[in-house]
Amino acid sequence: DPKYLRNWSKQEMLKEKDYLRYAKILEQELTPAMGCTEPIAIAYAAAKAKEVLGTEPKDCQITVSGSILKNAKSVVVPHTDGMRGIEAAALAGIAAGRSEARLEVLAAVDEADILEIKRLAQTLRISVALSDGSHPFEIGVRLSKGEENAFVQILGRHTNVVRIEKNGVALYHGVPSEGYDHEEENEPISIQKIVEFADGVEISLVKETLDRQIEYNMAIAEEGLRGKWGANIGSVYLARYENDVSNRAKAYAAAGSDARMSGCEMPVIINSGSGNQGITASVPIVVYWREMKLPRELLYRALCVSNLVAIHVKRGIGTLSAYCGAVVAGAGAGCGIAYLHGGGYKDVAHTLVNTLAIDSGMICDGAKASCAAKIATAVENGILGFNLYREGNQFLGGDGIVKKGVENTIESVRRLARDGMRQTDVEILNIMLDSNT
Repeated sequence: DPKYLRNWSKQEMLKEKDYLRYAKILEQELTPAMGCTEPIAIAYAAAKAKEVLGTEPKDCQITVSGSILKNAKSVVVPHTDGMRGIEAAALAGIAAGRSEARLEVLAAVDEADILEIKRLAQTLRISVALSDGSHPFEIGVRLSKGEENAFVQILGRHTNVVRIEKNGVALYHGVPSEGYDHEEENEPISIQKIVEFADGVEISLVKETLDRQIEYNMAIAEEGLRGKWGANIGSVYLARYENDVSNRAKAYAAAGSDARMSGCEMPVIINSGSGNQGITASVPIVVYWREMKLPRELLYRALCVSNLVAIHVKRGIGTLSAYCGAVVAGAGAGCGIAYLHGGGYKDVAHTLVNTLAIDSGMICDGAKASCAAKIATAVENGILGFNLYREGNQFLGGDGIVKKGVENTIESVRRLARDGMRQTDVEILNIMLDSNT
């Protein structure tokens, strides 16, 4: 590219480096997945273990952290004819998974594969146990047949394999990973830099990534409104609430989750490892952009804001916690909507602080149909956070967990979610595992 042949000033070089770095974060984080990502990660580990074993197993032992169990136990696994939960995910991965497809490991399953999944369910001895480790994101799958066995372990992120064994011999050893690989200590990501990136980035750097997000996530949202999925939160919003843009934004985002949580066999583009968060951070922006009839370039720039805000806040919380990720993604959506309305750094920062002040503390009690309702709530509060600032109102440092400065407030929320809600997560899991429920 001839522009790279010119003489850059130091400031221009630093800005260009940031642009490339932020574009890379979007490319890395906004990836496709079919199905709820926690059971799909189990299917991915099981498919990889089957490849290592090299034959159909007779026994399958699965160990998962509490957060994985919480998020995988109630969800319909795509291409399984309505089967739910951890065992279904492992069966699908073993019988029909393609590990090279990563979070689309079950995307190519056909009718013959579904019959194979059902057949394997009758012959495979399968057990599930909580891991005894301290890592909140842990999946281990051990397959065996006679003297042969294979083991695959994932830590930190959905496709981050840290150990592969065959007959007790380590074939691969990696390290846990929690976040993206582009945040340097002396160049931290910030809300101000996110807005600068959105303002100045060459659209060609992000167009392909964002076009795919728009296509996939709007498609599943529209399917959620057409069909009967889950509790039909999206359809209820359209039927029972005023037909204005804010309610359509909530309805479309909720409908995408309605379909996804109920096993819809359509891919989504995730954000921070979550399809629900990917839908929440993108679909409301598209709905507002359509209503406002703005140039498509502004849609791309607003999506840069919403996605990167969600990624930035969520990174300090961790992939899984007791803090509902829809809160973060809904805050990102509010920031993107503020940007569509011509807002700059101050508007985005105040929208984010307002939103986090309103609904921080909403719990994550696993992936299931009610996630769609939480998404609608999170989008509503993102929009409210923007409208509060638009009307000259804001929450100030000292109001609860709000601190002076947007980055300080983000750190307060991270601390609440990561540290303060740790025991909450344990109790949520105990409630979910109570035999009376």
